[in-house]
Amino acid sequence: MADAAKPKRVLSGIQPTGRPHWGNYFGAIRQYIDLQEQNDGFYFIANLHALTTIRDADQLRQNVLDIALDLLALGLDPDKATLFVQSDVPEVSELCWVLLSGTPMGLLQRCVAYKEKVDKGIPADAGLFTYPVLQAADILAYDSELVPVGADQVQHIEVCRDVAGRFNHQFGDTFVMPKANVLDDSAKVPGTDGEKMSKSYDNVLPLFGEVKKIRKQIMRITTDSRPMEDPKQPQGDHLYDLYSLFADAGKREEMAAMYLRGGFGYGEVKKAIAEESEAYFADARARRVDLEQNLDHVHAVLQAGAERARNVAAGVLLRAQQACGLK
Repeated sequence: MADAAKPKRVLSGIQPTGRPHWGNYFGAIRQYIDLQEQNDGFYFIANLHALTTIRDADQLRQNVLDIALDLLALGLDPDKATLFVQSDVPEVSELCWVLLSGTPMGLLQRCVAYKEKVDKGIPADAGLFTYPVLQAADILAYDSELVPVGADQVQHIEVCRDVAGRFNHQFGDTFVMPKANVLDDSAKVPGTDGEKMSKSYDNVLPLFGEVKKIRKQIMRITTDSRPMEDPKQPQGDHLYDLYSLFADAGKREEMAAMYLRGGFGYGEVKKAIAEESEAYFADARARRVDLEQNLDHVHAVLQAGAERARNVAAGVLLRAQQACGLK
C-alpha cells in the first residue's frame, strides 16, 4: 500500500507561442496545477519547440516570461512543483541526439503534426519532423511517470514509449516508461465563433489582458438569430457552455431555467459570462500584477527550477551514455 501513496513524477510542457486562453486553462493548465498537490510536478516552458514557428528573438524571450508569469499567477507553486525553461537544461538536447540515432524515419513520418503540414502542402522543416524525438527527450530526461495530455495527443506518448522501448531493448533497461494521463475534456470550451477555442481559429478569449477589451470580445461572440421570446435549450449552447465554466451549480440552474423560459436576449448571457469570468480570475490577475513588479523573484524561480531539472536530467543522460557506449 505504501507504493500506491508514493508521489509520481508528472511532466508537462507549454509552448510559448502565444498567451494562454480560456481553452488552455480549462483543458489543461487547471489540471496540471491540481496534479502538483499529490505528485512531483516538472513543468517546463518549451522554447526549443517554439523555434519551429517563432522567428523573432525578442518575441520569444517575452513569450517565455509571459508564460512564467501566467503559470505562477494561476497557482503553480514553486514550493510544490518545478518550473523551468526548456533550453536551460542542455542535457535534453544532448539526449535528443542519442535518441534520434535510433529512431526510424517511418515512425516520424507517421506523426500527426508532420503529416498534416505535408498533406496541406505546407513546407515542413527538420525541426518539425524531429519534434517528437525532442518531446521524447523532454519526457525521458526526468524519469517522468505521468504525462498529462489531451485525448488527441496520446500519440505523442506512444511515440515516446516506442523510442524508449527501442533503446531499452538495444542497450538494456535505461529509461522509465511513461504513461499518458488523459486530461478530462468534458468541459467544452467554445471560442467566440462557437467552434473549439484555438489560436489557429483566431477565436480565443485570453486569460489576462485589459478587462474592458476582453469584455468587448465576449459581447461580440457569435449567436443565432432566434427571437428573444423563444425558449432555448441550454445544453449544447456555446454561451451557456462558457457561462458554466465559471458559475456555480445554483447559478447554472438559474441560467438554464431562463433559457427554457425564453424571453431574454443573448446580451444578458454575455454580460453574465463577463462578470463571472472576471470574478473567477480576479485573484490570479492580482497575483500577476504583483509578479510583474517582482521579476527578480520570477527569474529566481526559473533558475532554481532549471538547477533541479538539470540535476535530474544529468543523471538520466549519463545512464543513457553509459548504456550505449558514449561514456
